[in-house]
Amino acid sequence: MRDSADTPDLPALLLDWYDRNARTMPWRTSPADRRKGVRPDPYRVWLSEVMLQQTTVAAVRDYFTRFTARWPTVRDLAAAADADVMAEWAGLGYYARARNLLSCARAVVDLHGGAFPTTRETLLTLPGIGPYTAAAIASIAYDEPATVVDGNVERVISRLRLVTDPLPASKPELTRLAAELTPLARAGDYAQAIMDLGATICTPRSPACGICPWRTPCAARAEGVAATLPRKTSKAAKPVREGTLWIARTPAGDWLLERRPDRGLLGGMLGFPGTAWDGAGGPAPADAAWQTVGEVRHTFTHFHLILTVQTATLPAGTNPTRGEWHPATTFRPADLPTVMRKAYDLTAASGST
Repeated sequence: MRDSADTPDLPALLLDWYDRNARTMPWRTSPADRRKGVRPDPYRVWLSEVMLQQTTVAAVRDYFTRFTARWPTVRDLAAAADADVMAEWAGLGYYARARNLLSCARAVVDLHGGAFPTTRETLLTLPGIGPYTAAAIASIAYDEPATVVDGNVERVISRLRLVTDPLPASKPELTRLAAELTPLARAGDYAQAIMDLGATICTPRSPACGICPWRTPCAARAEGVAATLPRKTSKAAKPVREGTLWIARTPAGDWLLERRPDRGLLGGMLGFPGTAWDGAGGPAPADAAWQTVGEVRHTFTHFHLILTVQTATLPAGTNPTRGEWHPATTFRPADLPTVMRKAYDLTAASGST
């Protein structure tokens, strides 16, 4: 511990709280099981951390369960077809993560014999693994005292130490302060404990300071400003982009779909043919009596998107200029990325499907 003798043993306080209050998750090894000698599976730790980026625990649970049932080991995932993995990923967003997932699994098998590296530094050499994910795997799976800093940790530390400078500029200072608290023993449990604290007690709004294990040493609570931290620099308004989607079927019910380029947003995913998202328009994939059924809106990291959805029934034997026909018996709307699923749902609601 790095605290002086006259200050509380903060890691010990938090670990004691975690032993009694740890959340149950399908990828987590509980504190009780850890005491019995059960070790976390690095594959499950890695998979969960990649899925949880920019996503909530509630949204990830079912995806994680399906992934691990279908590909229970990193070797199974490395051998999977790209299209199968992308289809299972549909709906989680940030599809570059799914491509990196496959690249990383194959690197672990090809370069490390199917065993994840045990140190943060070596984990950082794998595709798609950045500082946060490397620290999370190293600490949770191998108990390396690597400092894990996500949004929950930033919030907890900013309040505990009363860091009033706004994010993202304050991130280096928050990381330094978090590292000072990271214990040499039970580093994995500690990393999960501080994330649980932020997710369940030290929440963005209305933090439950009265039941927090760090309520006494928390400087922001003492000042009465916990709910105002961390402060954040105002973001510029996101631009709006526009485009058109064409949803076509044959009388037999086949769907016209195309696979998007590997690079770029929704890379490698199946979707409906459409224009570029610059509002410039473009030719439809076939001459037809296209009918506008409405608009779908979706927000990506850096912009808002508005797509006009047009539908048509094309005669059997039509050879479109883009896309391929997919039989109704094999088409699964659940395999579509979220924005394409919104367009499908709009079409279904209009009676056009």
